Amino acid sequence: MITWDLVVVGAGPAGLSAAHAAAGAGVRTLVLDRAVHPRYKTCGGGLIGTSLTAVAGRIEVPAHDRVDRVTFTRDGRRAFTRRHRTPLVAMVRRDEFDDRLRAAAVAAGAELREGVAVRGIDQDPDGVRVRLADGQTVHARTVVGADGSSGVSSRHVGVRFRQVDLGLERELPVPPAEQRRWRGRLLLDWGAVPGSYAWVFPKGSSLTVGVIAARGEGERTREYLRRFVDRLGLSGVAAEHDSGHLTRCRAEGSPLRHGRVLVAGDAAGLLEPWSREGISYALRSGALAGAAVAAGDLAGYERDVTEQLVPSMRAGHRLLEVFERRPDVFHALLATPAGWGMFVRFCQGRASFDQTLTRAPVRAGLALLDRLPPVRQRTPSAPAQPMTTRSG
Repeated sequence: MITWDLVVVGAGPAGLSAAHAAAGAGVRTLVLDRAVHPRYKTCGGGLIGTSLTAVAGRIEVPAHDRVDRVTFTRDGRRAFTRRHRTPLVAMVRRDEFDDRLRAAAVAAGAELREGVAVRGIDQDPDGVRVRLADGQTVHARTVVGADGSSGVSSRHVGVRFRQVDLGLERELPVPPAEQRRWRGRLLLDWGAVPGSYAWVFPKGSSLTVGVIAARGEGERTREYLRRFVDRLGLSGVAAEHDSGHLTRCRAEGSPLRHGRVLVAGDAAGLLEPWSREGISYALRSGALAGAAVAAGDLAGYERDVTEQLVPSMRAGHRLLEVFERRPDVFHALLATPAGWGMFVRFCQGRASFDQTLTRAPVRAGLALLDRLPPVRQRTPSAPAQPMTTRSG
């Protein structure tokens, strides 16, 4: 019977980062995933600077565009565009990006088994048993669960979630004229559903168009996507992929480990609550988990996540509270030099939200917003003005 030093459940950015870190340190590592790479993944695919730093030296990022302009709208109105002298976000297709992470983990020494579904995890003093759908059992000294927020490992550890959102997305192949229109530019639209927003991410020959809002607003979220695509003039484009998924953000104090099983990325509910950006959290938490296994310090993983990732998540919750109450003011602030500067620093990974929110002017601004009454939401049935953009 083979007992692996580490079994990683899930071959996304978190799992493959854990495998790369552990295998590169000499840990005998096996990765299990029910899918086969390359595979489609519902995701905007925008890599901010923090993500690019996390994969530097590991892979060459397969970027289809690098964005230096952002158009902001408020439910299709009040459009303005800002431009930065250097790129803000790299646009990738997740099938290509994840496949490169897979190749890097294998090159570091990890073994990958695809098309394998995990049905359960059991622990005893001798180690961890991973039960597979075909009836086989894989034995490990340690497991890193990275199989998503609804996966087996998240349930085994007992992860609790504070925030659950529904994301809907379409991959739209577009003709050359549309490709030129969007090249180097993304669009963010703040929606009528509290806390919601929509996006257009350019990726060469296609556009990723999506919306996200709190779970429980399914009908309004679907209507938001339909109206958004109509405003873009893309309702006649047949989607290559039309999909949805739930994002779940962990509750404060939720466990990151149970015995010799760690959870990382979506399985741990690690993401930025306002933007729902999760790739950078997956890459970083996976690497931290793999390093903790290699060092034989599983408790150190919990400490590192708490110190390095949780403060930004707390700040993200604070931003989301303000955004839900007053998206109109939030939109207006982004048009100011200070607001745009905050957004740029976030995109380029030069300052986290927790660092930004410690600044006295920001604290004063948030305190003022707290005293304002919530904005009255426009009903989804009301017509929106056509989208126009102007440079600023």
